[in-house]
Amino acid sequence: MAVVVPVLIVLALIAYNLMLFLSASARFDRVVPDIVIAQGVSPQTAGVDPGSVLDASGVIQAQLASAMEGYEVEIEVSSSSSENASSSMLSLVGSLRTYRCTMRMRPWPSGLSIAGVELGAPAVLEHERAVTIDPWRPGVVV
Repeated sequence: MAVVVPVLIVLALIAYNLMLFLSASARFDRVVPDIVIAQGVSPQTAGVDPGSVLDASGVIQAQLASAMEGYEVEIEVSSSSSENASSSMLSLVGSLRTYRCTMRMRPWPSGLSIAGVELGAPAVLEHERAVTIDPWRPGVVV
């Protein structure tokens, strides 16, 4: 009993963390395209130059954080544009944008310390989802 019970407790913690991460990943995969389409395809133009499109990463990150409220995750959103630096007339038209959303989750127990000995899991589980949209055509996912 003294040998088997600690092993079973560790296996149960691993299974619990894995199921929690899979559940968070499934929810993240469902909500990311919806939020990116809703916030990313309606570009906001700056006051001076209507051709420049502001980055919607901050708004998307805030929406994802509120959508993932039940889970202890860190959300990071970055965007990149597919336009090349050319001086042609087509550079005035907005190009495709790729929003890369990353979810990081620390397994439980992460900060457990008994008698000065760290017992938590040092790993960070990470899941990434990239969505490419055309900001000028609502609902178009590339």
